[in-house]
Amino acid sequence: MAKRSGRLVSLDIFRGLTVAFMIIVNNPGSWEFVYSPLRHSKWNGCTPTDLVYPFFLFIVGMSTWYSLKKYRNEINRSSILRIFRRTVAIFVVGLFLTIFPDFGMDYSTLRIMGVLQRIALAYGIGSLICLAVKRDYLWILVAILLLSYWGILAVFGGNDPYSLGGNFALKVDIAILGKNHLYNGFGIPFEPEGLFGTIPAVCTVIIGYFIGEMTGKGSASRKTVIKIILLGAAAVGLGYLWNMIFPINKPLWTSSYVLYTAGIAMGVFSIIYLIADVFKFQAFGTFFMIFGTNAMFSYFLAGIWIKILLFIHIQSGTGKISLYSWIYNKVCVPIAGNLNGSLMFAVIQMLIIWGVALILYRKKIMIRL
Repeated sequence: MAKRSGRLVSLDIFRGLTVAFMIIVNNPGSWEFVYSPLRHSKWNGCTPTDLVYPFFLFIVGMSTWYSLKKYRNEINRSSILRIFRRTVAIFVVGLFLTIFPDFGMDYSTLRIMGVLQRIALAYGIGSLICLAVKRDYLWILVAILLLSYWGILAVFGGNDPYSLGGNFALKVDIAILGKNHLYNGFGIPFEPEGLFGTIPAVCTVIIGYFIGEMTGKGSASRKTVIKIILLGAAAVGLGYLWNMIFPINKPLWTSSYVLYTAGIAMGVFSIIYLIADVFKFQAFGTFFMIFGTNAMFSYFLAGIWIKILLFIHIQSGTGKISLYSWIYNKVCVPIAGNLNGSLMFAVIQMLIIWGVALILYRKKIMIRL
């Protein structure tokens, strides 16, 4: 298998591609000027931007198989300790990113969950399941979890079980976390990275783990590519059909969304895998590989960097604006206009983080949580 320093090259490229796109969609110059494919669906549906997060969880699942190989992918004291430490580390880093730089904030309104926090929980639970359950039964368990999640939302969600205000996941999050600790970006307290919705997110990790095992055993071959493509096509088809009665919905992380996005992830990965590991043409992915070797750190650094830009205010006319707004309005807009300037700003921020990742890459430094 074509690897660099024991790593699957295609996985690093796929991971880096996902992180680069994640930074771009998260940081437009202005949220008023964003191309529609770079926006999330308002509720039901799936845009290219809605693929980023499940792609990352899928990749977490794949990476888990490789990272736990030294424990023979079995439940033992060492593997459990490794999973626990990484789960706690990612969750704590996520909380830090939420708080930074306002450490004197009112913690009674602290948003507890978030992107990294859900990744932590999905990784921790998903990893333990993958090590504890026989490989042949993982698909059965995924089916049970996805069907159960659907059934619980349908039965306990009221008259409009998949709506913003009526879904059962919201009730669970309010009961456990409290309204004051939920995200408010939807106009009401609702946590798109909530606790109950982490159940189907775990399934995304498990599916990724299964694909990781497929690529990790034996040498890279076209046969493996075909298997992954067929599995991906089947998942997309099932997700699309399920969407007719259980809508594809990212904030609820619906079961149809899990299958649909995991299927697309398999398709995208299989193409990269074919080129980089089967045909062994890897130069095309160098840019993304640099991101991929320090993906989690790059995402964290991007969050810190953007918050610093928002925190620093400078004089502009008769008032002060954030450095973030100043760069967009004074640099990007004059060059490219509002819409393209907004995209230009996002790309610039991505390239800044990539520059740091390049330094780490050249020094062979890998920062792992």
